Amino acid sequence: MKKKVFLIGGFSKAKALAASLIKKGYGVTVINREPDESRVLADAEKLNVFCGDGTVPMVLADANIYGADIAIALTRSDDDNLVICELCKKKFKVKKTVALVSDPKKVEFFYRMGIDSVVCAISAVSAIIEQQAVMDEMQTLVSIGAGRIKISQTPVAVGAPAADKKLMELAFPHNVVVGCIMRGDRVVVPRGETKIHAGDVLMIISTDQNDIQEIKELTGNK
Repeated sequence: MKKKVFLIGGFSKAKALAASLIKKGYGVTVINREPDESRVLADAEKLNVFCGDGTVPMVLADANIYGADIAIALTRSDDDNLVICELCKKKFKVKKTVALVSDPKKVEFFYRMGIDSVVCAISAVSAIIEQQAVMDEMQTLVSIGAGRIKISQTPVAVGAPAADKKLMELAFPHNVVVGCIMRGDRVVVPRGETKIHAGDVLMIISTDQNDIQEIKELTGNK
């Protein structure tokens, strides 16, 4: 069966994302509160469109969102996106929720509220700029024991294989240890159950220079 994905709000973003997801074989439904925008979206082939306010439980129920695989809130309002994801997760048992936010200060709060993935355009752009300007290669901070042990740092890019996964789920090279995770202004001591988020910076302890390419691939820094 096709995975069910719901895109809620965000006319232009939803239109582009829906086209990409449909090409990949997902079953996509868009919920949009504007009748005119809904009519335009309905012209897309294989796209299900439901006109209504995604912050209203009855609308989500009528759109048959219960048990969907993914719900992505794309409205212009951070507060509405939080409400949508909370309803999807807690009332309609959607497996994974994704919220778009415009205020970087809200990212951590959204995660604390149980949102699975939080996408902030400002944070993403800042991370890209930092990676390009400062970290074209992972920066080796310290070499210990005549270079036998290296401590390095690498950011986790949006969409990276490591993003939204627990450390125990990742196939890090045998000689690599994640010493700590820098998350905004906090330092997280990692355990097996610790989930890695896009935007995190991992402090890596390694004994083999050849492991660097594998770490880059996992963190989206090819």
